[in-house]
Amino acid sequence: MTRIAVLECDTPIDPVKDRYGTYADIFERLLSAALPKQESLHVTKWNVVDNPVYPAAEEYDALLLTGSKHDSFSDAPWIVELTNYVRKVHQQQKPIIGICFGHQIVARALGARVGRNDASWEVAVEQITLTDAGRELFSKDSLSLHQMHRDIVYEVPHGCVNLGSTALCKIHGFYMPRRILTVQGHPEYDEFFIKQLLEARHNQGIFNGELFHSGLSRAGLPHDGLLVVEAIWKLL
Repeated sequence: MTRIAVLECDTPIDPVKDRYGTYADIFERLLSAALPKQESLHVTKWNVVDNPVYPAAEEYDALLLTGSKHDSFSDAPWIVELTNYVRKVHQQQKPIIGICFGHQIVARALGARVGRNDASWEVAVEQITLTDAGRELFSKDSLSLHQMHRDIVYEVPHGCVNLGSTALCKIHGFYMPRRILTVQGHPEYDEFFIKQLLEARHNQGIFNGELFHSGLSRAGLPHDGLLVVEAIWKLL
């Protein structure tokens, strides 16, 4: 049995939560969908925003950090505590998986710079050009994933390799064999999920009409979310 502790770094917006549950619920189903034969999965769920209590290292085999609307470079106490915890987990040589905000927090914990992308948001399905390491890991030349981010990782952490890039984001994930796998995109998103986010942020004035309609036009495109989950299982 593989025990994965999911650190929930946010709560989905209401329409998504009503249909799919919390982020840990979503990732439990996604990880189960690619579960290798003769393997079993046990997920524990930790809401580290509202109740920053963390599991002891001996209680799990791998750690997964979810996405979030919050800024990974913030000095909010819970984000600083989360970063310090991830650094400690890495020192204990536990495998770590980071998704979007989680990808950025892992980078920060390992000493890399994270911050706002001055270029633009990336939203909905985008094609990522893979590096040699990315092609080896995913067995293809490019990867299509849902995006919902304005913040980026500026440096590849020491000991890791970059997995791919787009015109707007040069580090779309990084990898350390048997230890770390992160992606800037969202393997857990589907068309319903991304459309709800696009509409909410357009209604809030965060997205202008051009970005909103561009995202909607790509919301239903095929994506490689399940392939990312298969790579997670390879890591584990």
